[in-house]
Amino acid sequence: MEAAHIIAAWGKILRGTAPSLAIEITRECPLRCPGCYAYNDEHLGGAITLREIRDFKGRELVDRFLALVDRHRPVHVSIVGGEPLVRYRELNAILPALSKRGVHAQLVTSAVREIPAEWAAIKGLSLVVSIDGLAPEHDVRRAPATYDRILKHVHGHQITVHCTITRQQVNRAGYLEDFLKFWSPRPETKRVWFSLYTPQLGEMSDERLTQDDRRRVVADLMALRVRYPKLQAPVGLLNAYASPPESPEDCVFARTTASFSADLETRITPCQLGGSPDCANCGCVASAALKAVARHQLFGFIPVGSIFTGSVKIGDRMKRLKTGPLPAPAL
Repeated sequence: MEAAHIIAAWGKILRGTAPSLAIEITRECPLRCPGCYAYNDEHLGGAITLREIRDFKGRELVDRFLALVDRHRPVHVSIVGGEPLVRYRELNAILPALSKRGVHAQLVTSAVREIPAEWAAIKGLSLVVSIDGLAPEHDVRRAPATYDRILKHVHGHQITVHCTITRQQVNRAGYLEDFLKFWSPRPETKRVWFSLYTPQLGEMSDERLTQDDRRRVVADLMALRVRYPKLQAPVGLLNAYASPPESPEDCVFARTTASFSADLETRITPCQLGGSPDCANCGCVASAALKAVARHQLFGFIPVGSIFTGSVKIGDRMKRLKTGPLPAPAL
């Protein structure tokens, strides 16, 4: 994020509003990926699921989406799903409108369909393509968004390749480097991000990493970052993977991002993952990156995290002044 965006984000925190939005633009997705957090039964709290919630199409979606953005006036919007490209016609109107508002947009997609060529010229748009490992595994997990389709559909664009590391990948020596060998040289690849699979509390699945797995992954990425410049894995981020936030209250990402489901009203809590994420085993790249920023020391001795905490307290006071005192708890 540019310095101007960081300053603007801090201003939003001081005013008691979230500088970032994450919006599920649709409930629809042609994929059935194992371990997908968005379609977990508890993602929206258990009363309703993403596939059951109301969503919108056409002009109504465009108008409602932009009204939500105008109400919150964020610095950054992450557009997720479902599969956002299911609503590519609506995005043809939404993305330029966000650019005109000076809002940075990050669109997270499987690239299951062609990405419109004109999006390459939209200022402030980042395309993040989710890829679950090498082709043999990815094509099984993410059909019909196969490698062949991805390579065809990202042509002419600059993308961030995002891979969530699962236990199946960790068990094969050299897997992450083979992944980087394939994607790093490609002209479409601007950068590569790795997340670690984040389970829900009590989850025991094939995707979940053990503590030994996490340590091995962090050590591997420490070495790979030196050899592959497109791998964005600074030491601070990797250290954050080794010691994730203990709770949503300790997570800068959770506290600075307001997440909404496809009806554009239902809040996803405590963070974009929804449900009851196991924070002690969090591997979210956004959470780790912001924790790394919070650990940074200004002038060599002032932790950014302490400034953030103070700003949040001021923002909370400002919000109470606007809305009045909170009601007394029921006895």
